[in-house]
Amino acid sequence: MDRQTITDIWVRGWALSRGTPAPVVEPWGYRIDVGLPRHVFRHVLPEPDGPAVRHLCETVTTPHAWLKVLAGPEDTARWITPGWTVPDDPGFMMTLDLRPGPAPRPPRGYAVHGTEEDGVLRVRVLGPDGSLAARGQLARAGAGLAVVDQVETSAEHRRRGLGSTVMRTLESAAAAAGTTRAVLAATTDGRALYEAVGWRYRAPLTGIVRTG
Repeated sequence: MDRQTITDIWVRGWALSRGTPAPVVEPWGYRIDVGLPRHVFRHVLPEPDGPAVRHLCETVTTPHAWLKVLAGPEDTARWITPGWTVPDDPGFMMTLDLRPGPAPRPPRGYAVHGTEEDGVLRVRVLGPDGSLAARGQLARAGAGLAVVDQVETSAEHRRRGLGSTVMRTLESAAAAAGTTRAVLAATTDGRALYEAVGWRYRAPLTGIVRTG
């Protein structure tokens, strides 16, 4: 898949996963009205360059507006104008071709619960005491396409294979429902988990936020 296709899948699935309005197509990519106090909206650029990023930086003046660009932080830092900041943690666009397979068994003492509503499958792993140990969700992004989002493991339950359990459960359920390809945006910490379960790195993803 090229970056345009990956981005198109990602923005549609991300918006569904987060409960925002559908993405709006713009000349440079997409706009999503997120509506949060510190994340008002985001522009997503699948094929960014210096002039396009500088133009948006100069014309977007709303505090806590974001740009998400499929470029590395070094390039992005050269393109931005005063009032914009590149956060420390880089991102990575990743994809996986899904194949049917059995859902994994959780580690001893843990239980997996899944629910699906409005095109979003949510998986929760509960610990021995019933507390939330890990979670993740997958949103439908079109025929045979999906986006994995918000995968996290509580600090006290890490290094027990729960992240892999969440990922495999989501992938198994999605494949059984006819999904053939999935996309996600990983953090530095998350990338290692996703690569360990078969995901492939496709492009850098850098966030830029309007701070002033």
